[in-house]
Amino acid sequence: MKIGNIDLGERPLLLAPMEDVTDVSFRYICKKFGAQMMYTEFVSSDGLVRDVPGSLAKLNIYDYERPIGIQIYGHIPDAMVESAVRVEKADPDVIDINFGCPVNKIAKRGAGSGMMREPDKMVEITRRVVEAVKKPVTVKTRLGWDDDSKIIVELAERLQDVGIQALTIHGRTRAQMYKGDADWTLIGAVKNNPRMHIPIIGNGDIKTPQDAEQAFDRYGVDGVMIGRASFGHPWIFKEIRHYLDTGEELPPMSVAERVALAKDHLAKSIEVKGERTGVLEMRRHLSCYFKGLENFKETRMKLVTLTDIDELYRTLDFVKDNWE
Repeated sequence: MKIGNIDLGERPLLLAPMEDVTDVSFRYICKKFGAQMMYTEFVSSDGLVRDVPGSLAKLNIYDYERPIGIQIYGHIPDAMVESAVRVEKADPDVIDINFGCPVNKIAKRGAGSGMMREPDKMVEITRRVVEAVKKPVTVKTRLGWDDDSKIIVELAERLQDVGIQALTIHGRTRAQMYKGDADWTLIGAVKNNPRMHIPIIGNGDIKTPQDAEQAFDRYGVDGVMIGRASFGHPWIFKEIRHYLDTGEELPPMSVAERVALAKDHLAKSIEVKGERTGVLEMRRHLSCYFKGLENFKETRMKLVTLTDIDELYRTLDFVKDNWE
């Protein structure tokens, strides 16, 4: 699969952009487990044009992460164009437009999946962004606003016609949020539309190696994007790749391996953000790395409340020694 001149190989696995999740340290971990392309947290176009520090910080990418995309969102055409030009200066491999985020604070402003109510405006913003930059432009979107407006098959053609070089489709409507099952039949309908020639990447409910295999074999997608299933489980990329290549499942990751991973992730978070912020922002990950362990509530509470780095490492060692 290629996005422009970027060759991702056969049946690539991509890390979805997720706010407060896919920061530098998490991307570092996912890359080690074989994510073939990654995306930053999504960046507000309004924040970029107003030089908001938090938005600007999301543009920091590193060569070891490549190929990597920076994703922008917004509903004001001029701001989207200006922010795309600014993003291009950060030198990502791809500029991705977020037309898929369903959260109220974004969608109700007409951004993210809120744009599904205004497909003409969506296409016009995309056209203007494509014309304003030299980097490949891609789009991530949903099936439609609700069950009565699943417009993705026609919309995909229109987005392709204005110059995007790949399309990622989450198999739900905005009204579904993340509830119910993703509908991969419509993703497959886009992929199998004879008018489509750009890569189609499927997203939604990829939780196991078998899910990924079905996405490729049954629906014919060019790539699979993994989002929520990677949170607390970034080794899912390694598990899926091994299964696709061999037909065999890897053994579950041991507690000792998960502790080593948590330490590695924590160290990267501290390196990038400093000790205080690095520890605070790791809390959401540390508790999730040890899902399923029995009698773990008290230790989990320590992992998500400790601020002393030495005590935190000692607690991780305690986990390794007592739950292996």
